[in-house]
Amino acid sequence: MKDVLGATVRAVRNLSRPSPAASARRLRARGETVATLRIRDAEPDDLRALAALHVTTWNDTYGRRRNGPTVDLRERQWRAAFADRSDGWFGLVVAKPDGDLVGFATGRRNTGSLTEFGGELSKIYLLREYQRLGVGRRLVGHVARRFLQRKTASMVLFGTAENPSCRAWEALGGERLYSPRGEFHGGYGWRDLRRLASVCPDHGIQAAPQPVSSPPSS
Repeated sequence: MKDVLGATVRAVRNLSRPSPAASARRLRARGETVATLRIRDAEPDDLRALAALHVTTWNDTYGRRRNGPTVDLRERQWRAAFADRSDGWFGLVVAKPDGDLVGFATGRRNTGSLTEFGGELSKIYLLREYQRLGVGRRLVGHVARRFLQRKTASMVLFGTAENPSCRAWEALGGERLYSPRGEFHGGYGWRDLRRLASVCPDHGIQAAPQPVSSPPSS
């Protein structure tokens, strides 16, 4: 029953998302191209912009709520993440040529109960007008490659069953993860990140390569 309800909610939310053709038209109307976007490491100087972007994209995904996260709250959370990387935390952003941020992703070592997965894709968000253009797919590929650089061969993502992105995770080979009672709560796992990295190429987005010398985490 919960799976059916989750699928229904996802379908309704998906109706409000722009089609790939509409997103491409709007991109051209703004004088932009996907090729001009750059994926790079998040920096402390991005704090305020990241906080504002996080609020906007969270509201677009889950709906604006009276007591939803504020920019100040998100800024404190991002500041804490930059300050404490003991769990192998890293952040990546998608930036326009003028420096404005349109998306981000974060990863860290998986310290949860699903010990067969070494890494966790803890957050990934993209502004609505940049969705369905292949940008998110390439961002996921960068996350996968970052984990592989750190000798981490697998990854898990914990979401909600109502998130419209569930279809995207499945298209990228994500394995649905079920509770001991057979319930699906929005979690996905990738047991071989080499495959995920290969289907999410860099083509079309400039990447800022960052050498990593972190010790193995899985």
